[in-house]
Amino acid sequence: MQSKPIRNNSHFSVIIPSYNAEKTLGDCLEGLEHQSVARDEYEVIVVDDGSIDGTSRTAMGFDVKYIFQANQGPASARNTGAHAARGDIILYTDADCIPDYRWVEEMVRPFNDPGVIAVKGAYRTSQSQLVARFAQAEFEDRYDFLQSKTSIDMVDTYSAGFRKKIFQAMGGFDEGFPVANNEDTELSYRLASQGHKLVFNPRAIVYHFHPDTLMRYLRIKFKRGYWRMVVYRRFPEKAVKDSYTPGVIKIQAILMALSLPLFLFSWISPWPFYLALLCWSVVVVSSLPFSFKVFGKDKPVGLISPLFVFLRALVFCVGSLLGVARCLFRP
Repeated sequence: MQSKPIRNNSHFSVIIPSYNAEKTLGDCLEGLEHQSVARDEYEVIVVDDGSIDGTSRTAMGFDVKYIFQANQGPASARNTGAHAARGDIILYTDADCIPDYRWVEEMVRPFNDPGVIAVKGAYRTSQSQLVARFAQAEFEDRYDFLQSKTSIDMVDTYSAGFRKKIFQAMGGFDEGFPVANNEDTELSYRLASQGHKLVFNPRAIVYHFHPDTLMRYLRIKFKRGYWRMVVYRRFPEKAVKDSYTPGVIKIQAILMALSLPLFLFSWISPWPFYLALLCWSVVVVSSLPFSFKVFGKDKPVGLISPLFVFLRALVFCVGSLLGVARCLFRP
């Protein structure tokens, strides 16, 4: 199939931070080799963040610019890739993602608007496990929320694009985030706070393997809660409202936070337990609109959604409380 020309005349750089990504990187790079955009319109940069497996061997089997650095975390690896990029527009995806055939084309399309500074794409998955399907349903619910916005304040690095000049002027990703968690949220809030326009393109798709067991899923949500509090410390207004998180999810986390001390004091009197039970009941009831929505597309996932939402609120709340403690006791 003939490649489609892109109206924007910039050269594009695709950056993939990688750490011990031998098992997944090959599929990612294979996807980038077969795009609707002519291959000479974009470069691919793999930043190996101190891998000790066969990541380097996999990367060098493709037409990429390979950079190795001592392990410093994904934020540092992404910044290293940006410094090496020749493109005016830099695109990010992760080593465990497989870009759709039109991913580059769709990622750069919104930049035809000179006011757009950053673009967010979307996840899809072909997994069959209930937990993975629930995770995908969560993303799709948030995508519906995002599509009602003309400008957003959240660009996830699994499918992200930035104007390099602005990205570097803003200092790139904060390398104080040592793991792949919320460093993209912090940069997005920083960009939005300066009045820059960020947009969502649901057609810029990458395929991903979501957590396929409940424990893996809950572990991710726990960490999300922890690191999100670090971001909220810098942008407290976002704890109230942002373009990515439906308000009901924040209410569920607050109710869960209220229920925990009530439950702990239930040994003194039954009334704290009843109040905790009321909080839990409201969390479950508030999950029903989402569950009914999912049920219409995937009945088994819709049926288990109330339980998963309850557990999500619990672990996110505990992670958030520990994140708050970190903010109180660390400068």
